[in-house]
Amino acid sequence: MSKIVEVKGAAPGSRRRGRPRSEKARRAIIKAAQALLADGGLGAVTMEAVAARAGVGKPTVYRWWPDRHAVAMVALMETELDNPVRSSGSSAIAALRAQLRAIAKRFATTTGRHVASMIAAAQTESEVSKAFRNHFVLARRAEGKALLERAMQNREVRGDLDAEVALDLLYGPLFFRLLMGHASLDEAFVDGVLDQALQGMHAGRTARAPR
Repeated sequence: MSKIVEVKGAAPGSRRRGRPRSEKARRAIIKAAQALLADGGLGAVTMEAVAARAGVGKPTVYRWWPDRHAVAMVALMETELDNPVRSSGSSAIAALRAQLRAIAKRFATTTGRHVASMIAAAQTESEVSKAFRNHFVLARRAEGKALLERAMQNREVRGDLDAEVALDLLYGPLFFRLLMGHASLDEAFVDGVLDQALQGMHAGRTARAPR
C-alpha cells in the first residue's frame, strides 16, 4: 500500500491524548472511506458515515484525521502500488515514472473521477481544495522531489537542475488535465510528459546560460 509520510491528518506534535491509535482501526476507516467515495463521491464521506461503516466510534476517526476532507484524501491516496520512494535499489527515474503512472491510474477509477469533479467545481480556498492540495498534491510532489534528487545524485539527470521547476514541469500537466478534463489522463500521456521533460534533464545536457 502507498503510505504517505505524516500526512494522516493533524500536524506532527498535535496528536490527541487518549488511547493509543490502532492501525487496524485506521485500515478499517480508510477502507470505509474508499467504499463511500466509490458509492457516492466526496459528499458521502462524513465522519459519521465513515465511523459507522468502519465499525468504530467517531472519536476514533478524529484520532487519525481532523475532518472528513482529510479522511477522503488519504483514502484517495492509498493505492495497491508500493511507494516508489522506498524502492532505493531501482532507477530513480523508473520509480518516478511508476509514481506518475499511479496518479493517472488512481484518477481513472470511479473514486478518482468523483473527487476530480468535486475539486474542479470547488472554490480555490474551499476545504476540499485545501485538503486535496495538502493531502494529495503536496504529498505526491514530496515523493517526486525525493526521487528527482536521487536521480540527480545518481547522474540519471543533470546535477544542476532546478528541482522546483522540474517538479512543476512533471506534475503540472497531470493536474491540469485532471481538473480541465479536456483529454485523457492515462499512462501514454504520463509517459509522454516524462519523456519530453527528460530531454532537457539528461546528464549530457548543459544548463541554459543566464540572460
